[in-house]
Amino acid sequence: MSEVPVKLDPTSHLLVDQNLIKVPLELLRKNYKSVQRAFENQREQIQSSLKSASSTSDPVSPIGNAVNRLEILKRKLETLRQDEENLQRQLRTRVQHMQQLYTMHSFSDVKYEEWAKVRLNRLVVDYLLRCGYSNTAKELAEATGVTDMVDIAAYEECHKIETSLENRNTKECLAWCADNKSSLKKIESDLEYELRLQQFIELIRPQDPQKIMEATTHARKYLSQHADPSLPYHASGLLAVGPNSVMEPYCSYFSPDRWRHLSALFLRNYQQLISLPRQSPLHCALSAGLSALKTPSCHSEHPATWGDRPATYGTSVCPICSEELNYLALKVPYAHHSQSNIETDPVMLPNGRVYGMERLLRFQEMRTGDQSGKQFKVSADGELEGWFVDPIDKEAYLGREIQKVFVT
Repeated sequence: MSEVPVKLDPTSHLLVDQNLIKVPLELLRKNYKSVQRAFENQREQIQSSLKSASSTSDPVSPIGNAVNRLEILKRKLETLRQDEENLQRQLRTRVQHMQQLYTMHSFSDVKYEEWAKVRLNRLVVDYLLRCGYSNTAKELAEATGVTDMVDIAAYEECHKIETSLENRNTKECLAWCADNKSSLKKIESDLEYELRLQQFIELIRPQDPQKIMEATTHARKYLSQHADPSLPYHASGLLAVGPNSVMEPYCSYFSPDRWRHLSALFLRNYQQLISLPRQSPLHCALSAGLSALKTPSCHSEHPATWGDRPATYGTSVCPICSEELNYLALKVPYAHHSQSNIETDPVMLPNGRVYGMERLLRFQEMRTGDQSGKQFKVSADGELEGWFVDPIDKEAYLGREIQKVFVT
């Protein structure tokens, strides 16, 4: 009986890999906003210079200032134009990559195998970028030709700001917040407020009178308003209790661990703004595959043995029972199977292997005469008599030792 090819559904792949398309689209939108902002900022300054030139007896200086600002705008727009071209190229490459799925009809298609290799390469590169191995990721991306399918620049920017926060520097993250102020406001982010609060804490920490005065001015400017009214009160309390307090929540505010909290908060906001998935796509794909193949017997306390070795040592045909994947699949849930492909007449040999009765008999008919003295037969009432050979390890068992099993 020939195996029926499993039909390929491109929509399911699009659902899993939707961030592949969404990330460059979000970056293009951000690039467009940057162009608008550059125009608006320079336009006001240039118009002001031209007005000054028309109302003064020496217009050379204001006009020179306007020319300088136009040159700055030109350089800024050239950079943004190059960024836009790169993003459009990436988006075009990714769309073409996903469109290839619609030319394939089943998972056994040779073209799908090639497509899956490309997908695996970009998943591995994405994982390396998440872990901070940028140089290794770049080399692998160039070697496998998936550079336009991974977001190297986005991850590098993210890791750069994360590192600055871990080094107790808020400058770069505040600059990023200023560039994305409207987007952060839409998602009701507290990132900028938390950064200003950390600046306030660092001004208080030395307990220097001059720094405390600066902290008071800073708090009035940045910390007086918040949706949660308790936070401004907490900021005021920090002035009173000082950095040596053991009371909560003030002790946590002065803790060095707060920098890691800020780094994690920035990462969540960054991923949300440009649609980067929070969990590694490689983890998602691996978890889904492990879950689809996992069965209760894969982690049984009494594993079946194949020959003289346990199944978990790799002699089983089950990938989850292999030494490499068994531990990884330990906490993965079992997949929900709406349809069963188990044969309708299963029987179990003494070694624990299960076969369909029809398939087992068919194998016995094929090997009849190969093993002298180990013939078999089925009685009129369906009882197995004689010797039956395991198709895998060729061990022979008496028919009365074979048990009929039922799916529960």
